[in-house]
Amino acid sequence: MTIQQKIQSLRVELNKHNYNYYVLDNATISDLEFDQKLKELQELEEQHPQFFDANSPTQRVGGSITKNFDTVTHKNRMYSLDNSYSKEDLQDWEKRIQKMLGSEDIEYTCELKFDGASINLTYKKGQFVNAVTRGDGFQGDDVSANIRTIKSIPLLISDDFVQDFEMRGEIILPLDGFRKMNEERISNDEEPYRNPRNTASGSLKLQDSTEVAKRPLDCLLYQVVTDERKYKTHFESLENARKVGFKVPKTISLVKTIDKVFNFINKWDTKRHDLPYETDGVVIKVNNLQQQEELGYTSKYPRWAIAYKFKAEQVSTILNEITYQVGRTGAITPVANLDPVQLAGTVVKRASLHNADQIAKLDIREKDTVFVEKGGEIIPKIIAVDFTKRPTNSVPTQYATHCPECKTELIRTEGDAKHYCPNEFGCAPQITGRIQHFISRKAMDIDGLGGETVDLLRKEGLIQNYADLYDLRVEQIIPLERMAEKSAENIVAGIEKSKEIPFEKVLFALGIRFVGETVAKKLAKHFKSMEALMTATFDELIAVDEIGDRIAQSIIDFSNDLGNMQLINRLKTHGVQLKVSAESLENQTDTLAGTIFVVSGVFHQMTRNELKKAIEDNGGKVSSSISKKTSYIVAGDNMGSSKLAKAETLGIPIISEQDFIDMIS
Repeated sequence: MTIQQKIQSLRVELNKHNYNYYVLDNATISDLEFDQKLKELQELEEQHPQFFDANSPTQRVGGSITKNFDTVTHKNRMYSLDNSYSKEDLQDWEKRIQKMLGSEDIEYTCELKFDGASINLTYKKGQFVNAVTRGDGFQGDDVSANIRTIKSIPLLISDDFVQDFEMRGEIILPLDGFRKMNEERISNDEEPYRNPRNTASGSLKLQDSTEVAKRPLDCLLYQVVTDERKYKTHFESLENARKVGFKVPKTISLVKTIDKVFNFINKWDTKRHDLPYETDGVVIKVNNLQQQEELGYTSKYPRWAIAYKFKAEQVSTILNEITYQVGRTGAITPVANLDPVQLAGTVVKRASLHNADQIAKLDIREKDTVFVEKGGEIIPKIIAVDFTKRPTNSVPTQYATHCPECKTELIRTEGDAKHYCPNEFGCAPQITGRIQHFISRKAMDIDGLGGETVDLLRKEGLIQNYADLYDLRVEQIIPLERMAEKSAENIVAGIEKSKEIPFEKVLFALGIRFVGETVAKKLAKHFKSMEALMTATFDELIAVDEIGDRIAQSIIDFSNDLGNMQLINRLKTHGVQLKVSAESLENQTDTLAGTIFVVSGVFHQMTRNELKKAIEDNGGKVSSSISKKTSYIVAGDNMGSSKLAKAETLGIPIISEQDFIDMIS
C-alpha cells in the first residue's frame, strides 16, 4: 500500500467512525483507538503535505484563524417561513394551496422546528465546499472553517446521493452540552451563557476554529436543494440524505390531512420537553417537489411551507416607564421599560407598545403589572394588564405630543396607526437612522461603517445625510475617538466600493417610505433610472405591477422635495449607480410586455427559475395561478391535470418549453 493509499484508507475509516458516533450514536471503536488512528493520520499528512485535503478528519480539530468572515451571496435564496398559531391558520393555508394545485392529492411532511442558527452547506461532486450563515436570506457569512469542526457534518458524500447540492439545516447546542459548558464557566467564575440558541449562533462567528471545536455543537438537517431530479419528494430526499451521512432527525412524519398535522403538533407540544435540544414549533411542508415548484414563493415565504409556533411562554412584571423612540422615517414607537424578567432563555427589560391605539386598547399605564410574551418567541410584547394589581393612584397614559429628541410637535395622518415627527432633516435619530439604512447590508453594504461610527461622524459635524459620506476623507476620520488609520482607510474604501452597487439596491437604500426591497426591484426594472422614476406621474406609477396609491404618493412626495432632489444630484455627481447598468439591460427586452405567464411542469432545457427569469427579462409577468388574465401557460412534463383542465376551460394557449424559447429568440 502506498503512502497516499494509506492516508486515504485512514480518512475513510475515521469518517466512518465519526458517522457511527455522532450521527448514529453507535460507537464501534473506543475513544483511545480513534485518537491513535487520528494521530497516525496527522503525522502522515505532516510528513507528506502534497496529499493535503481540506476535508480530512484531521481538519475537524480546528486551528485556522478567521479575522474577517467573507460575505457570500446565496445561489438559492434562504426564505423565512410564514407563521401560524392555530388550526384555523393551517386550514386557511391548506385552502390556499389547494386552490392553486386544484384537485391534485397533497401529502405533507411534519418536522420539528429546531431553535438554532440557520446554515447552508454547499457540496460539489460529493465534497464539502463551504458553509454560509442565513444572513438576510440573500447573502450571509462564510463560516466554513468553524463548520468543519462539527463532527456530525459529513465532508465527503458517497456517489449514491446527488452530486451538486446545498443542504439546509440548523446549528444547535444540545441541552446537555450547554449545561456542561455553563458548569465549567461557573467553576471558573465566568458569567454563564444565557441560552443554547444564542450560544450556538455566537460560536459560528468565533475567530479561532480551535475554540469552536471545543464546543459540543451539532447540526440537524431539514432540506436538500438541487437542480438534479433524482428524488420526487422532500421526504425521499431527506431519507437518502440520512443514508449517506447527514443527521436528519427521525421525528419527521408523513401525513395526508391537516387533522393528522394537528395530531403531530399536539403530540410534540408535550414530548418536546423530553428532547435533547430546543424546539419551538412544527414546520409543515408540501411533500411533492413538483408541487412545491408549482406553488413557488411570495416575496418573503415559500407558499409550500408554514411554521406552527408552540404557545409562547408568558411572565408578569412591572412596567416602570413608557418612553418613545424615533425611527429613520420619523415614526414614533412607544416602549415599555420593565423590571428585568427571565423569558424564553433571555432577560427582557423592554417591550414594544406599537402605537397609541394599542396602549388605549389594553389600557396600559405606568406602574401596571403586565403580562409579557415573546411574539413568535423572538420579540417581547405586552399582551395584557393585571388590573387586580393596579395602584390606586394610577392615571391613564397620555400619549406623547412632541418628539422626544427634537421637541417638534408630532403629527398623525388619517388612517395611519403611528405618530410621526415631521422634522425630517433636523431630528438626530432620523438623520442617523437614514444613513444607517443607507449603509446596511441589503442596501449599499458599506464595510467598516456601523451605527456607532455613523452617530460619531454626525455628532462631529462630518455628515448630515448619506450624500455627505462620499465627501469623507481619511484625514478627517483618523482624529475621531477609537479610530486608527487602517480603520479610516477601510471606511473610505468601503464608501468608494459602494459606487458599484446596482440601481435597485441604491433605490432601496434611499429609504423612501413604503419602498422596500421588492418594490425597489420592481420600480428599478420598470423605470430603469432615478430620473425617470422622479419625473413619473401618479398614473404612471400605479400602472406598475403591485404599486398602489400609497407607494405612488410617497414617491411623488420624495421627488418633489427640494432637499431630496439635491441629495440625488450629489449622489449622481459622486458616481453612485442611479440607473440600470448597460450590462443588465443587454439581456432585457419588451418582447413579452403586457403578457402574463403561468409556468407548470418539469423542464429540460431550462430550470424553472431560469424560465421565470427569462419571462421577466423580456418584459413579461409570472403568475402562480391561472385566471382569465393569463396570456400563456408554459407546460413541461407532468403538468397538473387540474391546471390543464382549467386552462382548456378558459381557452388559454398552452405552449411548450421550445415554443417559449422560440418566442423570445
